[in-house]
Parts: sequence; structure tokens; C-alpha cells
Amino acid sequence: MYKHLLIATDGSELADKGVAHGLTLATGIGAAVTFVTVSEPFPIFAWGGAMAGYAAGDELAVYQEEARKYGKEVLDKCKASADAAGVSAKLVHVEDKRPAEAILELSQAQRCNLVVMASHGRRGLGKLLLGSQTAEVLSYTAIPVLVVR
Repeated sequence: MYKHLLIATDGSELADKGVAHGLTLATGIGAAVTFVTVSEPFPIFAWGGAMAGYAAGDELAVYQEEARKYGKEVLDKCKASADAAGVSAKLVHVEDKRPAEAILELSQAQRCNLVVMASHGRRGLGKLLLGSQTAEVLSYTAIPVLVVR
């Protein structure tokens, strides 16, 4: 049924639960896995100030370098877990996109049958203020999504 899982992670403790659950599922059904982590675009509010053209350029470069470094750490950890579980895994770091958008696009491009991701399950004002990438993926995907809490 599920032959290729897309497991989304941001490297958080909660996302690690989603990774572990996805790997357990993949092991049980013999599915391949693609891990994805996403670096959001450089915050637009950082471009303000009198020296914006000069300072923001340096800040952007540092932001991108740190995002790549963090993405590699997150994905290397996922790969080690997949190797230990005997699961075939690809690693993808998507830069400068919103997570939900990147997850939706990659799940289609990689022809995944299932998306596995964690969610805090926020409601009300917390959901409104912080947004919900999981809710957006659920709203727009054409394939099943397994949400881990």
C-alpha cells in the first residue's frame, strides 16, 4: 500500500517523534523514505533600518549558511536512524520556502504515498498566531497524511 513515505522534520523533539514513528512504519511495511527539512525565507522584517542594504546582505548570508548547517545536522541524524533501522532513505533540504508548500511540492515530485509529520495540536489563538503547517498540508494534499503528536 505505502511504498514511499515523506517524513518531514524540523529537528525538534516533537518532530523526532514523527521521524521515529515514520521509520517504524517504513520498517514494518518495507517502504522507502524521503526525509525533508525546510529552511524558511529570510525574515522580511530584518531588512529595515538605515543601513538595510549593507547589513541585511551580511545577515542574509549568515542566515543561509546557518540554515544549511542546521539542515545538514537534522538530516544526518535522520539518515543515521534510517540506517540503524535498515530503511532506504533520501535526504532533502529545501531552502527559502514555507514548510507546508515545500512538503506538498516534494511529496508530488517524489511520488510519495504518505506524508508523516508531527503537530503540536495547537488550537484557537495559538494556532492563529503561530500558524499550522500541518493543517495546511492536510488541507491541500492529495495523499494521506499521518500526524504524530
